[in-house]
Amino acid sequence: MRHDADHLGQIFSKDTQAIFYNYKPGPVQRMLDFDYLCGRSTPSVAAVIKPGSGEGFEKLFFGKNEVPIASHGSIKAAAASHPRADVFINFASFRSAYQSTMEAIQQPTIHVVAIIAEGVPEKDTKDLIAYARKHNKIIIGPATVGGIQAGAFKIGDTAGTLDNIIACKLYRPGSVGFVSKSGGMSNEAYNILARNTDGLYEGIAIGGDVFPGSTLSDHAIRFSTIPQVKMIVVLGEIGGEDEYSLVESLKEGKIKKPVVAWVSGTCAKLFTSEVQFGHAGAKSGGDRESAQAKNTALKAAGAIVPDSFESLASTIRHTYNELVSSGVIAPAEDFDPPFIPEDIGKAKKEGKVRIPTSIVSTISDDRGEEPAYGGVSISKVVEGGMGVGDVISLLWFKRSLPRYGTQFLEMCLMICADHGPNVSGAHNTIVCSRAGKDIVSCLTSGLLCIGPRFGGAVDDAARYFSAALDQKKDPDAFVEEMKKKGIRVPGIGHRVKSKDNPDKRVELLISYAHKNFPATKYLDYALRVEDYTLSKSSNLILNVDGAIGALFVDLLHGCGMFSEAEIADIIDVGYVNALFVLARSIGFLGHALDQKRLKQPLYRHPGDDVLFA
Repeated sequence: MRHDADHLGQIFSKDTQAIFYNYKPGPVQRMLDFDYLCGRSTPSVAAVIKPGSGEGFEKLFFGKNEVPIASHGSIKAAAASHPRADVFINFASFRSAYQSTMEAIQQPTIHVVAIIAEGVPEKDTKDLIAYARKHNKIIIGPATVGGIQAGAFKIGDTAGTLDNIIACKLYRPGSVGFVSKSGGMSNEAYNILARNTDGLYEGIAIGGDVFPGSTLSDHAIRFSTIPQVKMIVVLGEIGGEDEYSLVESLKEGKIKKPVVAWVSGTCAKLFTSEVQFGHAGAKSGGDRESAQAKNTALKAAGAIVPDSFESLASTIRHTYNELVSSGVIAPAEDFDPPFIPEDIGKAKKEGKVRIPTSIVSTISDDRGEEPAYGGVSISKVVEGGMGVGDVISLLWFKRSLPRYGTQFLEMCLMICADHGPNVSGAHNTIVCSRAGKDIVSCLTSGLLCIGPRFGGAVDDAARYFSAALDQKKDPDAFVEEMKKKGIRVPGIGHRVKSKDNPDKRVELLISYAHKNFPATKYLDYALRVEDYTLSKSSNLILNVDGAIGALFVDLLHGCGMFSEAEIADIIDVGYVNALFVLARSIGFLGHALDQKRLKQPLYRHPGDDVLFA
């Protein structure tokens, strides 16, 4: 929100909106959960920035409902699209934090920037601070978790989990302004405030780097001008001299509200050498930078300083109670915040819910050290000398078919891989490739031609030949029955081949089966059907579709691995046609690549080959 007379010193409100740089789903979702908890009508995140990306949106939850949050590729675009967003939350790394922060504070609509990254070079930080002060901008950080205004707005991961936020009653405003260097200690302080006062009004973690963008004193003075803040709690730490700016502000009377202050790190005196604590700025130096010296100076300036950290809570409680007794504070009324549904992923991980799986897979598993096909590791597949037929066997049938069976599958792939450029599927593929389409589109255009009139007869051949033999129909009676129904016998007939010009592919399949299959009763039945149909016409021969269909059924029965019900299901599902689709894909891809390699132009069908009726 803007820094106007109605909200002097206040940088956040229930209407504050932010732009989140370098999008992180977790922190943004936690901000929206806090918004809903506080009863906001709209999310506090106006937009996220994914540097270098295009315009779009991200799906997040606002309470029970999903909402779209605008996504932009640049700071300039986000600021221009969301002029009401005046807080910039920068989750960039320390390497790019300077550039992105400088660009943000140069936007006229941005007034507050939080820099989350640790380790931003000190020179860069100093430059940012100088620019921000010159242009009346506020920087929180670097190395900060951010800040929070209870019941209104929070930055990123400030205040921790939702459970902690509720326990600390941060969903509604209290009477205490809090400022600290440490984000972790802030979480502990919010808990202390909730147990000993009516809670937090606003809390800021300025960050632990040597040169913070804003100081303890800056925020304490600001709190002093906010009417809702009745007392101030400051938590400093050993190292640096930032606390002395607070001392001076107290002496000069810039802060007119009770200040409870404590500087942690008094244990440093127990060490004989310089000690580096958690933050870059938290290290024991000279006596002036010691926790004891700072606590003494703060107390002398008028701050309420406990004797130890252990007595901080009681000191805060005593100060608060005095303000209540004197009528300065009217304790905030508590209430139950709205319920926020738990994320399904978190609930599932913690064993709180049971969720049915969306997909069932029985053919492969990649959860172990290596993938497994039908329970067989990929190492065994490769090192065991298995071929493509074996892989089909494992993935399609979940069994290791006998070697003659897997070789038959491979033979089908080789025999059916291609049948020249003139068949409909190959022709479509060629036309598509010459139109400049990608390989997947070319393959798909060919595959879409496979059906009852092209390739699909394989399935029907298996289905009709097996049903006829199982029902003990004589071949001639079967053919005549099909004729009466107006159905061509699948797998019988060829446009080019005939009794005197046999199909070599069929001969190869028959020869292989007679040498290797334990039984070929369905093939033999198909050949008896051929004998009858040849008596009617020389081109009504058993074609490659019929031979493969019949032999596929022979394989299923002969290997002894399938029940009758399983065999019926395999034929009905379309396994045989799947074999043709897999085989012919090899040829389609070959035609597509061939046309691209030859750089063939766009195909246009000749007009003299069209009858215009």
